[in-house]
Amino acid sequence: MPSYSPELIQTMRAALDEVMTKIPMDQATPGIKAHMAELILKAAADGQATYAGLLAAASDQIQTILSVHSSAPGKQ
Repeated sequence: MPSYSPELIQTMRAALDEVMTKIPMDQATPGIKAHMAELILKAAADGQATYAGLLAAASDQIQTILSVHSSAPGKQ
């Protein structure tokens, strides 16, 4: 398991907070937040360490994640 510096953890947290502001309130569920966090963690594990890069890694996937979650069984 990768080990992250306190500074990178703070940057990842800030990127997650920011990307969540881009998701409509009615869709900002814990599951969506967990998925966004997963994308940010994967980007960090792949060597991305900047706020902009981490934010982009999650932001670029917002529509895909929302469509997957909205079409999941039990939704509608």
